[in-house]
Amino acid sequence: MRYVSTRGESPALDFEGVLLAGLAPDGGLYVPARWPRLSRKSLISLRGKSYAELAAAVLQPYLGSHLDADAFGRLLAETYGGFDHPAVAPLTQLDANDWVMELFHGPTLAFKDMAMQVLGRLLDGALARRGRRATILGATSGDTGAAAVDAFRGRQAIDVFMLHPEGRISAVQRRQMTTAPDANVHNIAIQGTFDDCQALVKALFQEADLRDRLNLAAVNSINWARVMLQIAYYVHAAVALGGPDRPVAFSVPTGNFGDVYAGYAAAMMGLPVAGLVVATNRNDILARFFASGEYRRGEVSATISPSMDIQVASNFERYVFDRVGRDAAELNARMAAFAQLGAFRVEVGNADLFRAASVGEDETRAEIARTHRATGWLPDPHTAVGLAASRIRRGDPAVPMVTLATAHPAKFAEAVTAASGVVPQLPPRYADLMQRPERCTTLPNDVGAVRAHLMAHAALGDRRSAA
Repeated sequence: MRYVSTRGESPALDFEGVLLAGLAPDGGLYVPARWPRLSRKSLISLRGKSYAELAAAVLQPYLGSHLDADAFGRLLAETYGGFDHPAVAPLTQLDANDWVMELFHGPTLAFKDMAMQVLGRLLDGALARRGRRATILGATSGDTGAAAVDAFRGRQAIDVFMLHPEGRISAVQRRQMTTAPDANVHNIAIQGTFDDCQALVKALFQEADLRDRLNLAAVNSINWARVMLQIAYYVHAAVALGGPDRPVAFSVPTGNFGDVYAGYAAAMMGLPVAGLVVATNRNDILARFFASGEYRRGEVSATISPSMDIQVASNFERYVFDRVGRDAAELNARMAAFAQLGAFRVEVGNADLFRAASVGEDETRAEIARTHRATGWLPDPHTAVGLAASRIRRGDPAVPMVTLATAHPAKFAEAVTAASGVVPQLPPRYADLMQRPERCTTLPNDVGAVRAHLMAHAALGDRRSAA
């Protein structure tokens, strides 16, 4: 399996190459040169398998010679064996043909653990084989940072620098990052929005000298491995609900387009997907695109679903690359227009696959209360956006609809309690979270300030000796 950059100016790489690179040197995102296929026979063969077994079978083609099937299967079994629920991603039925897939049973109580915990092991192994250190640089709207800190804390060959927008994530999200005592973890609060954080990370990755000196690695969903690992739970849900004999639709709370792009990838592999509902909060750049074909930047609004408070969805470039026929010149033209004018147009395509809906704050609160009142199941605000959007864009009621439950409600206890009157409780291992000391540095929205912080705190001496 080879991977190409959407911008077309970087050489194709194998899986280990894209795992370590994250963002391509030309500023593009890596995508598979071709989609591996899931045949009807192979999908049927997945019935009855554990989550780890299914993921190993579905994802092995993406790895090429990086890991053999037995080694990859053991790695996945070890990773998911540490999750709180034996099914890893259990399905809970809410109505006759409506389900939620609970993706929050990992160590940081959010769907990001599904990929990040595996990514930690894959990246650690790749660095060990090469005798190298790495500096992980990422931006988070809340959950990615917590998942990355947990996955990489204490690792001897890795430094973690995670940027989050100051005051724009929940207290639980922040503390899951800032209370990590490990010396290799560096939390940075940026005086700006998540889009500002994301732009800083992209800018630093494009500084070739800095990237090479620190061996920068990405664990945001710009890293192909993150998206790849999320493909598995779409297949898991579809097979559990009767696939491939009947199609399944999904509603996906969406900010950066990585999670829903994994569903698109599953469809491109041959999974019978009846529809992907792109569920956004009032930061609705993606909903506006799928309604009009125009991708236009807006102002970021703070909401009670902060992980979706994004107006520039970095993974959207991967989808646009396909929409322009994988023509890098066409892709570059649109990205240039976006940088200069804040907008571009492209044919939507996949009209039978993608649907979109924007859900406001009052609707989100009402959905939290309605779902709990009707079913006894308590959603967090992001999942509530997905549930509300699934009804707005439901489609055929005979088709199973699965809403991705992306976070435990206790991560957003204040909003959930205000909406429902129910106080969600954190698991016992987090009972003292609010009393733990925090470590975090506040920096302005300035690439020079972030660069200087990286250079001052990355383990450069150890890096030189390891090289």
